[in-house]
Amino acid sequence: MNITKIKEPKQAAHDFVYRGLRTRIMHGEILPATSMTLRGIGKDYYVSMTPAREAIRRLIAEGALMLSPSGRVSTPELSHDRIEELAVMRSLIEVELASRALPRAHIALIDRLKTINASVSQAIATHDPVAYIKTNLEFHRMLYLRAQAPAMLAIAETVWLQLGPTMRSLYDKLNRKEPPHTHKAIIAALSAGDEPGLRLAVRSDVTHGLRHLLK
Repeated sequence: MNITKIKEPKQAAHDFVYRGLRTRIMHGEILPATSMTLRGIGKDYYVSMTPAREAIRRLIAEGALMLSPSGRVSTPELSHDRIEELAVMRSLIEVELASRALPRAHIALIDRLKTINASVSQAIATHDPVAYIKTNLEFHRMLYLRAQAPAMLAIAETVWLQLGPTMRSLYDKLNRKEPPHTHKAIIAALSAGDEPGLRLAVRSDVTHGLRHLLK
């Protein structure tokens, strides 16, 4: 019997570069005000300058990269006003996402959040800022997926993307020794079905650290 194997479409080069850079920026692998060149990106991802240019264009449109009047491309170094704006956006959007997720927060989700929070602890213990940011965002994303509000989640992820390099700077400044206590408060509120407590815990979690950069 002949079985015809259906080939999956090959990922476009510019999409491969875009997704790779986007992940690195969101997870804080790249510090604020870090310059990038088409040649350097092409070398890192083994592509020509054309897909590198398209990936940069998309990331500039999302606010993950900045283009100066002189043509220099870099990760943003956010002003206090911009950090405050993004912190407010996080508090508004993510509190609403958590609230919508609450009715669907079954025991399996709560157990999964506890497991992810243990990974956050491990990242702190091994002094791995990228792993910390990655698992911290995974904690939030896992909860918000239950909200079944893809448009709001997409906006939240764009904010995370713009804050990625800044979150790396924040991690280095805070010198964390343990996971945010607010994660335990979020899990406790979910377990108790406590919507006011959940909203308060999420708002505190997404704004507390950023306040240290506004002092």
